[in-house]
Amino acid sequence: MDKQHVESSARGIRIEGLTKRYGEGDTAVDALKGVDMQVAPGEVVGLIGPSGSGKSTLLKCLGAVIEPTAGRMTLGQDVIYDNGWKIPDLRALRRDKIGFVFQAPYLISFLDVTDNVALLPMLAGKPNAESRKRAMELLEALDVAHRAKAMPSQLSGGEQQRVSIARGLVNRPPVILADEPTAALDSERALAVVRILNQMAKQYETAIIIVTHDEKIIPTFKRIYHIRDGKTHEEAGEGRSFD
Repeated sequence: MDKQHVESSARGIRIEGLTKRYGEGDTAVDALKGVDMQVAPGEVVGLIGPSGSGKSTLLKCLGAVIEPTAGRMTLGQDVIYDNGWKIPDLRALRRDKIGFVFQAPYLISFLDVTDNVALLPMLAGKPNAESRKRAMELLEALDVAHRAKAMPSQLSGGEQQRVSIARGLVNRPPVILADEPTAALDSERALAVVRILNQMAKQYETAIIIVTHDEKIIPTFKRIYHIRDGKTHEEAGEGRSFD
């Protein structure tokens, strides 16, 4: 890997020697066994592996949902974990530095599209007007601004997922973790979602990891991390176009 990519990756996601052990003694299970991984700003990589391989554990560690056992994690410019959490407020970290996109959009049913997206910056203390302005900019970029006042139940599945992506980006996090974001979509919509994530990654200099089993989108990745038995193995992807 060239020097420029390594330096850039240090500002995106960088994981070094990450381990996670559940339990103690004879019943201990090592879910992660020294994971190394890096993703540059503006880059989208795939994370694939069989059930039980450690994908979910790795994503939860990266998302500051569970605490690793050892290792080091850097998100953006911040070392967030180095054999212990280095960020005192993990809730604020998740809100401000990490965007999440899930298989199901999980939109709030009683809020319209704009408020679903604007809610996170409002919770972070941004003025309502600024929060809604950010939301509308993203909705326009994702071609759902015409649905800004619609309720989630009035949206198609593809529209809901684009709103979910807007919500993940609205606080301009350096990192987005996407967990099976295309599993419930047909081929055309699945490729559209991945195309959008690639566009947003470049536009906002966001590092994105997509966890997936979806064979429809795996050929689009330029880099892939396979996780097997708690360890990652990097390989070049096909990097096919979305046409």
